[in-house]
Amino acid sequence: MRTAQFEDFPATFTGPTFRPDDEGYGAVRAIWNMRRDDEHPALVVRPRHVDDVVTAVRYAAEIDIAVAIHSGGHGIDALAMPADALVIDMSLLKAIDIDEATGRVTIGAGVRLGELDAATQQFGLVVPAGVVTDTGAAGLTLGGGIGHNIRRFGPTVDNVLSIEMVTADGRVVTASEQENEELFWGLRGAGQNLGIATSFTYQAHKVGPRVMSGELCFTAADAPRLFDGIDAVMAAAPRELAITLMVVPAMPQPGQPEGLPRGTIVTMLVVYTGELDAYDAAMSGVLSLATPFAGGVGETSWLEANSIVNRFTPPGRRYHMIGGYLPGLNADIARVAVDAIASSPLPDPSLPTCSLTFPILGGALLDAAEDSTAFSRTGAEWLFEATVQWDSREDDAMFMPWVDETIAALQPFMTTNAYTNLSSDRGAHWLRQAYGPPEKWGRIVGLKREWDPRNRFSYNKNVARAAETSLTAI
Repeated sequence: MRTAQFEDFPATFTGPTFRPDDEGYGAVRAIWNMRRDDEHPALVVRPRHVDDVVTAVRYAAEIDIAVAIHSGGHGIDALAMPADALVIDMSLLKAIDIDEATGRVTIGAGVRLGELDAATQQFGLVVPAGVVTDTGAAGLTLGGGIGHNIRRFGPTVDNVLSIEMVTADGRVVTASEQENEELFWGLRGAGQNLGIATSFTYQAHKVGPRVMSGELCFTAADAPRLFDGIDAVMAAAPRELAITLMVVPAMPQPGQPEGLPRGTIVTMLVVYTGELDAYDAAMSGVLSLATPFAGGVGETSWLEANSIVNRFTPPGRRYHMIGGYLPGLNADIARVAVDAIASSPLPDPSLPTCSLTFPILGGALLDAAEDSTAFSRTGAEWLFEATVQWDSREDDAMFMPWVDETIAALQPFMTTNAYTNLSSDRGAHWLRQAYGPPEKWGRIVGLKREWDPRNRFSYNKNVARAAETSLTAI
């Protein structure tokens, strides 16, 4: 019982610790997806520095337990704060160091994307990353990293120069193209399985501070034309232009344009980071497909542009999401999306509920080879996410099946590989395919066995469990 409650946790640990009866535990335990709100970790520890991480990991190794890792707590599987676990919460590792001359940016593993953007924009720089400011940079990077700059600069993993990591047995190592190269390959896409990243060094790029961004609204009747013509239009558009198509219920939401029709609409999020006076030409092909009935795009800061998605993903609700890649869009996909939203549950018209989101990928993402990182990219012209969010446990059975039914309808259009960060775990067979060809899966499994043979890092889309599952069982 003493070990179960971690009462012997080392006194040499210098950061704050939280048990269920401690003041502040509730706030520390809260994460973005509260679908597992009935689970309560036995002990949450917040390292002040790398030595504290080493202390916590060595303690876990001594008593032979798994540890959960929290950086931003934005994982869709809600595994950052599991029941009865020891959680290493990286939130206090907030250092950000920027070399303006080289554009190199080094951050601690507790930095969130909004904090990273605010710091780098002081120098007119951007690290290509995600689109929700409360997301932890660490988890996003280790899984791949997709955002508005992906067509221009590639995913986050293509812009990582090195990663400092604490291993399962409590050693501190650095992985880069020059040191621990195979580990570096695996950390960029399957990193949550291999160790605890404590810092990252990225290559940032000049962007902003002024960009174009906004939101355009189209009717559901426009969806087939938009989806059918968008591939050709975006193939000719500059890589500085990013769009996201969202098929959503037409409900009043904070910041949404007034005068929306009832039923289903298509919302297009637009972010353009090129020369401002070239925006109209860059967007002309898109607007030739259909005419928006509401909304607008205007000059904004990068910080405003990269927070445009925030209102669609409020923290503290219950979420279920399944996502994947599409090699293209077409009218059939549009009809599936519109029909899915039309049949979605809508108990509270004042809050977001169900959405189908299609961010454009391609461009620089596909310039790199499939085997350049563990992160998979073959055929990834578009991402899609079927997302549902709600508030009450009693409504789980009403909301969660909608995602599964929608994915079943989209399955014929999907690639077999996927972006693991933006999908709930779909099981061993799915995970094996998500990383691409079998040769890549073999490399990832080999790295897991080398760097974490006891599966100390198992609160994730777990490579060891998937590798041990027999083919006849899935």
